[in-house]
Amino acid sequence: MSGSKSSNLAAAKAAREDEFYTQIADIERELINYRDHFAGKVVYCNCDDPRVSGFVHYFSYNFEKLKLKKLIATCYKNQNIDLFSQHDSERAVKLIYTGDKNANGFPEPSEFEVETLEGDGDFRSRESIELLQEADIVVTNPPFSLYREYLAQVIDRDKKFILLGPQNAIKYKGIFPHLMSGKIWLGNKSGGMKFRVPNDKDKPGLITDSEGNKWQTFGNICWYTNLDYPKRHEDLILYKSYSPGEYVKYDNFDAIEVSKVSDIPVDYDGVMGVPITFLDKHNPDQFEIVGISQSWFKASSKTYPKQIQVDRNGEKKEVSKLNDAPAIMVAKKPKDSTYYIVDGKYFIATYARIFIKRKKNED
Repeated sequence: MSGSKSSNLAAAKAAREDEFYTQIADIERELINYRDHFAGKVVYCNCDDPRVSGFVHYFSYNFEKLKLKKLIATCYKNQNIDLFSQHDSERAVKLIYTGDKNANGFPEPSEFEVETLEGDGDFRSRESIELLQEADIVVTNPPFSLYREYLAQVIDRDKKFILLGPQNAIKYKGIFPHLMSGKIWLGNKSGGMKFRVPNDKDKPGLITDSEGNKWQTFGNICWYTNLDYPKRHEDLILYKSYSPGEYVKYDNFDAIEVSKVSDIPVDYDGVMGVPITFLDKHNPDQFEIVGISQSWFKASSKTYPKQIQVDRNGEKKEVSKLNDAPAIMVAKKPKDSTYYIVDGKYFIATYARIFIKRKKNED
């Protein structure tokens, strides 16, 4: 098998594994928060099978209500599009919708412009990038296996976006710095989400409904965006006061451990290590993000000095990169894992921590 054929098969297999169709209810629940952003805009859904895409359905049926200028959708040819039985399922297509032409109140097949693409419809292809240049806002469920590359593409081209993605992407080297700087943030709704998958897909954990459709549930899904919305500026309501006896300090980092978001003290002005789920409730007017406990993240000397890292052998050294913050206390020193010591107690470094600090200008 030639190298090109092998790579094409690998790409097709990867695309197949990334094929998850978002439910219209989940789309409506999130996008209602951004309605004021769409007037006069070109929306591009560049990872969407137009025949079954909930995003295409949402934007076409709400086109006039949102006052959109244009809707564009493309997808990878691997997804077997047979849009309205007019096109070769082996070819990728471009769909364009510019509104209700016959004023009957809903989009009809004849009102969609459908063209066959020269390439495979990959979001990195020349044709897809040209369409991206035309777009004002990108809204889609991109392939999770290529999430770093996908997000980098829309950020580098200074596009507005609302994207589904894995919660784990928060920790990616190419994503967290943007979250920390306020260039991107999480959307309104995060958590578990159920996706439709191709009916010929076969893997553990799939659920088949009464109509024979297959579904896969993911526990930690986020919306990532750079469009502002009102709820993002609502203060996190807190009620606990700081007590040195209740909030332990890391021996190897100048911050207190806060294992639950609800336990963030209302009167502590130093750095706090909080769960990643804090980002669901982060109000940038209330707290600033100053770091994450990932080993790739280089601490800024302007933010805080180098800290003392404790390795698995109990040896301490000054570092500017931190491993994961403590999460699980154990009775004695673990043998085969990175650990931390807090007030003489051992913690296995299991869960990452976001480091936050109260805004100085908060009333």
